[in-house]
Parts: sequence; structure tokens; C-alpha cells
Amino acid sequence: MNSLRNTLSPPAGSDTRSIEALRAAAARDPKSSIKETARQFEALFMQEVMKSMRASTLSSGLLDNSATQLGTEMLDTQFAGKMTGLPGGLSEAIARQLQRQMGISDKSASEAAKPLQPLPALARKNVAPHVQSFIQRHDEAARAAQAQTGIPASFMIAQAAHESGWGRREITARDGTPSFNIFGIKATPNWTGKVAEVTTTEYVDGKPQKVVAKFRAYGSYEEAFKDYARLIGSNERYRDVVAKAQAGAGAETFAQGLQKAGYATDPEYASKLARVINTTVRVQRALA
Repeated sequence: MNSLRNTLSPPAGSDTRSIEALRAAAARDPKSSIKETARQFEALFMQEVMKSMRASTLSSGLLDNSATQLGTEMLDTQFAGKMTGLPGGLSEAIARQLQRQMGISDKSASEAAKPLQPLPALARKNVAPHVQSFIQRHDEAARAAQAQTGIPASFMIAQAAHESGWGRREITARDGTPSFNIFGIKATPNWTGKVAEVTTTEYVDGKPQKVVAKFRAYGSYEEAFKDYARLIGSNERYRDVVAKAQAGAGAETFAQGLQKAGYATDPEYASKLARVINTTVRVQRALA
């Protein structure tokens, strides 16, 4: 049994040969090596999680022996591998952080120039054309904001979609001029740019009320994303939200953090936004 145990390969990145291979790969292609390093770290982390879960589980002892222990370890390794490298997972968050620290772009020039593809027939099911169009239209601006804030582009596209009704309820000035304000950012006293004054819904003590409010107006959607990135990245009350998003927090955590920080008055804001984020991620995966 010991000989069989010795034939098992150690976790990726835990032996000298794997480390040397990563070093060689880093010299040739830093971007790819970052992603592989992040994936291997996540694999090691997931194996430790599985090990901790096993250790905290009561065992009957009736069937415990070296063979069952080996089988359990092999099964946990397989489970850890299956949970590693998934979109939106820990490895992506680690890779993004390393790329920012090393000044490496998350998207190559060839990828940036590649035209967006229509959704496959299966993925188009239950996805309205205006939803797909909105996600594609704002992808580049959202990725630029992601590089600035560390918040996933999908989260920001989804928030813009929720605030603007997927672009079908955008804020406009009284003369019909577009404001390009798809994040619903209000014009505070320190705002010196153009404004659009409209009637909106605010919740007071949990009850909706119609009020007239001034919102910021921009010259383009790109300006809106840049201003959102500045607001969310520099405002102290959003610091915890940004930090958790950079660390790989999920849609629910991000949405709840925004609501707690006071981004919106709707008591159901977090749950609504989380659903839109999940839809956005699903469509983006189909487009990838």
C-alpha cells in the first residue's frame, strides 16, 4: 500500500520540478504563467479545504484503514481539481491581482480587436436580444473600469443594466438629450458637470415615493464607467465593497455590500442586482 501511495503525484506546484517549470514558463510568457500559478494555488487551497472538512467530520471507525484513507485522499484531490479554475473563482481573482501588480494587461491586443460573437442558439434561450446587446456594447468600458478598480467587469455591467433597465430606461434631460448615466449616479453639490433633472423613485421607511432629483450627465458611456470607477474607488464608504470584490467575492456579497453602503434606497436592491449579475455572467460565459 505504501508503494501505491508513493505513486500518487504531489499537488501541482508543490514539488521542485513543478516550481522550476513555472519559473521557466514565466520567463517565456509571464501572463500565462500567472494564470497557471493562480490555478495551482487554488488547487492547493481547495485540497486543504477538503482536508479540513474531512477532519471535522465524525468517523465511525468501522471501515477506517490505510486503503480507505488513500481512496478518500484521491477522491478529495479529484474534487479539488473539479472545483479549480472555474469562471469567477479564486484563481481569477489571484491572477487579476498579480497582473495589476506586474502591470500586465488582462486582454491582449488581438483579443481586444476580436469582434464580439453572437450567442449560440442554446445560450440565446431566455436571453432577450437587448440584454445581449447591452452586455456587448459596454464590455470594453467595463474592462477598463475593472483594471482601475479590481471589480469584475460583469458586476459593473450588471449594475448599469439594473439601474438603466438594460438600457431601456436611461436618464435623459428634459429636452431628450441623453445623459449616458447608466449607473444612476446623482449630482451631488461638488459635481461641476452637466446634470439631468428627472422624477425618480426613492424609498423612505421602505415605502416608494416619487421625487425630483438631479443626476450627473456625461458625454459618453465610457465617461460614465470612468466616473463610476472613481466614485466607487475613492469613496470611503465603498472601501469594504471594493476590497471584497477584489478578493473574489460573489454576486450576492457585492450586491449586499453596495446596499449596506447606501448606494440605493430600495430595500430589495441587493437581491435584484445579484440576479442581474448572474444573468450577465451567464451571457458572458456563452460569448467567451
